[in-house]
Amino acid sequence: MAKSIMIQGAGSNVGKSMVVAGICRAAVKRGLKVRPFKPQNMSNNAAVTADGGEIGRAQALQAMACGVPAITDMNPVLLKPETDIGAQVIVQGKRLTTAKARDYAKLKPTLMTAVLESFNRLGQDVDLVVVEGAGSPAETNLRKGDIANMGFAEAADVPVILVGDIDRGGVIAQIVGTHVILPNTDRDRIKAFSINKFRGDVSLFDEGLSEIVDRTGWASIGVLPWFADASKLPAEDAADIMKTAKGTGFKIAVPQLSRIANFDDLDPLGLDPNVSVQMIPAGQPLPLDADMVLIPGSKSTTGDLAFFRAQGWDIDLAAHVRRGGYVLGICGGYQMLGANIHDPEGIEGAAGSYKGLGLLDVTTTMHPEKRLAEVSGTYTPTGDKVRGYEIHIGKTDGPDCKRSWLDFGGKSEGAASPNGRIMGCYIHGLFTADTFRAAFLRSLGAQAAVFNYDAQVDQVLDDLADHIETHLDLNMLFSLAK
Repeated sequence: MAKSIMIQGAGSNVGKSMVVAGICRAAVKRGLKVRPFKPQNMSNNAAVTADGGEIGRAQALQAMACGVPAITDMNPVLLKPETDIGAQVIVQGKRLTTAKARDYAKLKPTLMTAVLESFNRLGQDVDLVVVEGAGSPAETNLRKGDIANMGFAEAADVPVILVGDIDRGGVIAQIVGTHVILPNTDRDRIKAFSINKFRGDVSLFDEGLSEIVDRTGWASIGVLPWFADASKLPAEDAADIMKTAKGTGFKIAVPQLSRIANFDDLDPLGLDPNVSVQMIPAGQPLPLDADMVLIPGSKSTTGDLAFFRAQGWDIDLAAHVRRGGYVLGICGGYQMLGANIHDPEGIEGAAGSYKGLGLLDVTTTMHPEKRLAEVSGTYTPTGDKVRGYEIHIGKTDGPDCKRSWLDFGGKSEGAASPNGRIMGCYIHGLFTADTFRAAFLRSLGAQAAVFNYDAQVDQVLDDLADHIETHLDLNMLFSLAK
C-alpha cells in the first residue's frame, strides 16, 4: 500500500487543488508513482473519466499532473449542487441520489465505506497518494460523520499538512485559530503547515512563521509565493474564471448562470491572445459589443432558464441576434436555446414543459438516464478533428438538428439556425482541439491563434512543480507521508 499525505486548508479556496497538483507533478519528476485523491468534492465542474464515470475537474487536472488517466476512485464522492439546499450525490462516478443538505448529513457517514474502498484501490502499486481535503477542518460543526477532512484522515490514518492563504489576510489567525478550535486528536494529526499566495519578499514573513510555530508547535514547510500562471490551469470555481479572463479582439460574453457547470469549455478560449472571454455576473446586461454570446452548461437547465430571464438576458440576447451577433449554447445552454424543454418526470423540478429562448428550432425532453461518454470525431465544415465529452440528461431533436456541425463516427451532433449564426451542441471540451478551435473562431471572423493547449497546461504544471520545489520543503513533506 502506498504512503499518503493529506493537504487540508485553513479555509475554502486557499489553493489546495493547485498545491496538490504541483506536489503530484513534483513527485513524478522525482521518479515516484503518485495518484491524487479527494474523498468528497462539491463542484458542478465535472470531468468524464476513462472508466466511464464523473469526478471533480480538479482531480482530473491532478491526474494529468501525475501523467495518468483520470478514474473515478480519485474522487469517490462528488456533490453537484442543483439548488441552494440540495445536490446530486455521485458515488464512485455514478449518480446515487439527490439530497437536501439535512438529508445528506444523515447519508454522509454511510459513504465512508465507498471512500475507503476507492482510497485503498488507488493506493495499490504506487508510491504515494496525495489527498486533498474540502473546505476546512475548522468547521467543527461538520466533524460528526465527516468524510472530507479529519474524519477521513482518522479513518485512513493519514498525516495532514495545513495550508493557509495569506492573500486574503489574517493568515496567522487562520492557522492558529484552527489549532485552537480542533480537538486534540485532530490537532495532533496535523504535522506541518504552509502559507500560500504570498506577494512580495517572502523574508518579510519570517516573524509571522515563527509566531505560528511558537503558538501551534507545528513545523513550517515554507511559504509559497504567488504563482501567476495558475490562471492558465483549468479553474474549478467560476469566480476564478472572472478574475483571469484576458485577451483582446473577438469578445465572447458568457452569462454566469446560477448553476453553471463544466465551464472548462472557456479555458482554451481564454488563453488565446486574440480572444476576450468576459463572464457576465447576475444583474449586469450582456455587453453591446460582444461578438458572440456563449451560454454554458448548467446543472439545472430549467432553473437557470428562469434565472437567465430574471436578469433580462433574454432581451439582451434577442437584441444581440438582431445586430447579427453569434450565439453558441453548450449542453444546458444548447437546451435553453430551443423552443421548449419537456420534463415529464420532474427530474429538474416540477414536472411540466418550459418555453425555451426560441432561437433554435429544437425541443429537449428530459430523461433520467445520464449520458456520460468521451467522444472524438470531426468538425464537418472543415474536417478538423475534435474531441470532448458528454455529461447530460435529456435528448434534443428538431429541424435545426439537420444542420449539425459535428460528426462522431457517423453520428451527427449539434444544431444550427438557417443563417448559421446560432449554434448548439452537447459536447464539452471541444475547444481543447487546437485546429478546430482556430477554424471555428475564424469562421466567426476572429483572428484566432493556433497553439497547443494541452502542451501549455502541461508546461504550467511543470513550472508549478519547480515553483513548489523551490519554495517548500518537499523532503520534509514526503518524509511525513505515512
